[in-house]
Amino acid sequence: MNFELEQEYVMFQDSVRAWVDKECPKEWCRELERREHVYPDELWSKLNEAGFNGVGIDEKYGGMGGDILIQAIFMREFARNVAGLCWIWGVTSFSGSKAIGYYGSEEQKQRFLPKMATGELRTAMAFTEPSGGTDLLGAMRTSAKKVDDGWIIQGEKVWSTTANTADYLLVIAQTDKNPKKRSEGVSVFFVPKDSEGVTVVPLPKLGMRALCSCRITFDEVFVPNELLLGEEGQVWKETTNTLNNERIMNAASCVGMLDGVLEDALEYMKIRKAFGKTIGEFQALQHYIADISMWRKQAELMLYNSAWLQSQGLPCAVEAAMTKTVASEYACKAADKGISILGGMGYSAETDMQRYWRDARLMQIGPVSNEMARNMIAEGLGLPRSF
Repeated sequence: MNFELEQEYVMFQDSVRAWVDKECPKEWCRELERREHVYPDELWSKLNEAGFNGVGIDEKYGGMGGDILIQAIFMREFARNVAGLCWIWGVTSFSGSKAIGYYGSEEQKQRFLPKMATGELRTAMAFTEPSGGTDLLGAMRTSAKKVDDGWIIQGEKVWSTTANTADYLLVIAQTDKNPKKRSEGVSVFFVPKDSEGVTVVPLPKLGMRALCSCRITFDEVFVPNELLLGEEGQVWKETTNTLNNERIMNAASCVGMLDGVLEDALEYMKIRKAFGKTIGEFQALQHYIADISMWRKQAELMLYNSAWLQSQGLPCAVEAAMTKTVASEYACKAADKGISILGGMGYSAETDMQRYWRDARLMQIGPVSNEMARNMIAEGLGLPRSF
């Protein structure tokens, strides 16, 4: 049994790490994140220049290719410095290599994927209902009514990250009011953000401040038939694969933040002096470092295991939920320990510990809450459904 990455993955990881350190230093990312509701175009441009928006998109559509493990490695290395701003890449990646890549038609793939790969087209996900949170199906109020040549969408979504700067919105809506099963009668549309009747309002939030999370209102929005993705009314079955992928990518971002926390804490402990010696000599702080290191190793092994399972087409829903839960909780705990290690400087906006903590905290809530993930894990072990 070999727990090491194959050479091609190691080479990719090394190249991404070198690029991140050169093009996305932590000090620069810290300043980008301060600019609330100001989209970091500079960061997007760097991704475009390096071709990284094509990670996970098939080469025949102009992408770099790469399986879920390649995508997870990229997300991890990117998040090590940029923290939650990594979702500037992750959101469009989800829509492209996952949503359209999984259940888009060949015509839709040829139309959209090349532009996503080059960064010409940006997207946002519009899944969450105002009253629903994790309960996407039970709280579904956004509807799509069939009309000549298309659909009319009516409803509201919240927490749609980068919706204000997106070109298209990936929207889930109810297309059958009386489905046989709750998981049926739901469809996905690729809606132009500038369509008449679409209103986007940014929401203030704790972290990832430069990437707006938004409330979206759809008021009689017309969407042509060619922008329906997948089979009408059957999207939930198609979406489950992409949601596992999203949970794995969430975990990858958390492992990256664990990397960043450990890196910064070690550096500070080697130079900061107190009581006549460096604080790295204090046993209590050494224990903090040991904990963070153990948490990172556990999360890393779980990440690569769940990504490998999905890359092989094997069942991984339970593993993806476990990985997302463990990695997000450890990342938040590690950042909190990191703040304690740095003391007052850990609380200061002049360092990155507070940024890692704010961004990691969100990962316990979305894209599925850790409480709901635990429900899914228990159900996967044969216990009755609790929700």
